[in-house]
Amino acid sequence: MSNFGTTAVHTGSEPDPRTGAVIPPISLSTTFAQAAAAQPVGDFEYSRSDNPNRGQFEQVIAALEKGKYGLAYSSGSAATANILQSLAVGANVVSISDVYGGTYRYFARVATAHNIKTSWVADIKNNLAAAITPETRLVWIESPSNPTLTITDIAAVAKTVRERREAGQEIYLVVDNTFLSPYVQNPLELGADIVMHSVTKYINGHSDVVMGVVVVKDDGLHEKLRFMQNAIGAVPSPFDSWLAHRGVKTLHLRAAAASTNAQAIAEYLESQLGGLVESVSYPGLKSHPQAELIARQHRNGLGGGMISFRIKGGAKEASDFCAAAKIFTLAESLGGIESLCEVPAAMTHAGIPKEQREESGVYDNLVRLSVGIEDKDDLVADIAQALKAATA
Repeated sequence: MSNFGTTAVHTGSEPDPRTGAVIPPISLSTTFAQAAAAQPVGDFEYSRSDNPNRGQFEQVIAALEKGKYGLAYSSGSAATANILQSLAVGANVVSISDVYGGTYRYFARVATAHNIKTSWVADIKNNLAAAITPETRLVWIESPSNPTLTITDIAAVAKTVRERREAGQEIYLVVDNTFLSPYVQNPLELGADIVMHSVTKYINGHSDVVMGVVVVKDDGLHEKLRFMQNAIGAVPSPFDSWLAHRGVKTLHLRAAAASTNAQAIAEYLESQLGGLVESVSYPGLKSHPQAELIARQHRNGLGGGMISFRIKGGAKEASDFCAAAKIFTLAESLGGIESLCEVPAAMTHAGIPKEQREESGVYDNLVRLSVGIEDKDDLVADIAQALKAATA
């Protein structure tokens, strides 16, 4: 199946051969019968190692990300941990400096216990080659980044990584694709080796599941990560896997609607520049300095559902804006059907030192919006009234 919507609806959802059920049943069993020792009746032995619902979900995400293998985890953070724990002691990771707060926390405060060190790099396309050392095993990027929505040329970074690998260095490129979803961008098609998601966000899309997923093409990477997934055991429950699989069936509809709404909001915010708004970051704006790159990396040039902007003033105005919003809910997370707003410096990125935050553009007056699928005109009106209330 080549078209996204058809793949999302049907992959991993074949009718049950015994009952004819169109929607796969939830398999809650933790263990599975064997005909003889080491001879399972079916494809499963123990639910930590594999489960029908998890397998079906992994199958559809691998297909949507144009990969070969999917690996699901109990959270996006668990997916990050499994990737990092697959590295040898003493390895180096090169990461963009503008990265999700939870990823920063793991790199800076957990991976270091295993002597895995991270080099933080701004403008990674131009500075990557100089940052790679003989110990570098991973290059980690987000595009767009969280929360400033910085765009990285994935193909260019992948080329540098591939050249090092061809020269004999064991090094791979990881792209966190959470902010866009497979509907808007497929990093593996651009040369990435590993793509990961917090399934909690766009893939599930209903703010009722915490999960993560990784997709790869390479057999060796899959074998290594599948071993770690089973050995560490941070896997999702069958019910969560079933819910996420249900959610992904409407991903193409939700992601398109969120992009349409976000485009209208970003254009309104841009109209307020020089007044109530200091700056706007949204990949769909025609004024974006990387518009040509975005047109190449994103499906139909879609901007996605995430916006960040700096409100006139400081931390108080940013907080007051979120408090004044009536449709946008002040809450962490993103990618659900409902619209959310947050102040990264005080919330999702509070654990990053202030100096490092501001070097990557995360100032006290930065507001991050996760645009949902509500009525576009209502959302724009809510942004307008909240801006006026916060800056009055």
